[in-house]
Amino acid sequence: MCSIRIGEAHQWAQAHFFVAVESAALAPPYVIACMALDTDRVREIADRVAASSGLEVVEVEVRGSGKARMLRVFLDKPGLEKSGPGSGDVLGGVTHGDCVNFSREFGTILDVEDVIPDSYTLEVSSPGLDRKVTRPADFERFTGSRMKVTTRQPLDGNQHFEGRLESFRDGKLTLDVSVASHKSRRKMKIGASAGEGQKIEIEFANVEKANLVPEI
Repeated sequence: MCSIRIGEAHQWAQAHFFVAVESAALAPPYVIACMALDTDRVREIADRVAASSGLEVVEVEVRGSGKARMLRVFLDKPGLEKSGPGSGDVLGGVTHGDCVNFSREFGTILDVEDVIPDSYTLEVSSPGLDRKVTRPADFERFTGSRMKVTTRQPLDGNQHFEGRLESFRDGKLTLDVSVASHKSRRKMKIGASAGEGQKIEIEFANVEKANLVPEI
């Protein structure tokens, strides 16, 4: 475990997740110009900083307001491909150094350009093994991986699916749901006797949320 100091905010970093903590012994974080928070601008800066280091931004979260505002950035580094059946691109492995360097550069730009009003705490982490899958490029990259998908509109009376992403093309993802866990199979009303290769097609526009399912 190591500490990171950004401005006057004290942050503690742990493997896979960096937890920002404001110490009572420290002066409060500096206050930035008071204005409405432009989340699109924050994301644009995050993407730019990440790209300069060969990283990609998975998600940017803003929680709270005023002095209690928390800004979380989840980073990934595209890596080597897994070998073996049903495995897409692995998480490349965001290092502690990646997060430290990103935090410093990103925080500096936010402050210089007066992007965030009031004080804030910045957390930077890797997305974890159950990372979100949000963009068409993500579905293409993780073809072959197991994932859980929640749809906006029901399909055959169900909005929750689990399976291996067999393909993503023409704006549709195809899940092999026969590999789902017993619990998920019950939710999807798939019988235990269902054979291999039972598939379902989901329109990308109908995807509300998708996450990888770790395979260990």
